[in-house]
Amino acid sequence: MSDDLNDNYQRAYGRSVGFGQRPALILIDFAQGYFDPACDLYAGVDDALASALRVREAAKAAGVPVILTNVVLHPNCMDGGRFFEKSKPMRYFIRGNPMGDWAKGLVPDDDELIVSKQYASAFFGTSLAATLTSLGVDSVLLTGLTTSGCVRATCVDAMQHGFRTLVVEEACGDRHPDPHRANLFDMNAKYADVVSEADTIAYLAALRA
Repeated sequence: MSDDLNDNYQRAYGRSVGFGQRPALILIDFAQGYFDPACDLYAGVDDALASALRVREAAKAAGVPVILTNVVLHPNCMDGGRFFEKSKPMRYFIRGNPMGDWAKGLVPDDDELIVSKQYASAFFGTSLAATLTSLGVDSVLLTGLTTSGCVRATCVDAMQHGFRTLVVEEACGDRHPDPHRANLFDMNAKYADVVSEADTIAYLAALRA
């Protein structure tokens, strides 16, 4: 992106909201299909998962709620709606398909909440917003897959539900670097702060202290 365009965006959107006081960490759709080269969902996003797991460890040490999302569709896909109609890879998220299972290396703990969804946003059609509010959460740390899809949709809805929203850059991934970078840029401009893994872990360590 040209310096002139960066300057233009900085003038129009250059504001940071910072971290909140009562965060929750959300790991969005780390499904096995994104990590299996034999699957057409494959995105080569191992680094994003590794980053998310490091952030998760820091969050748990700080007593921060951890929420994992997945997509689970009825066997006849009656709950997939137009998203299933349009998005070909949704077939991998029919209940029982191993490509929709948790990625290897990600095992939900008993103290973590799992939110199953049928659409892109973790908020749409789920009780996530009410759950976060009841926990006293004021901000969310977003990690997951994919940056241009479910991460972005969740980011926009998080902001619209009144949560200060932080997107952990290294802990998000996409199948192509261009939509990954473009969506990080746009989220940072309009909806959230895009923050580094290092800054996020330092923030969580300070909360623990």
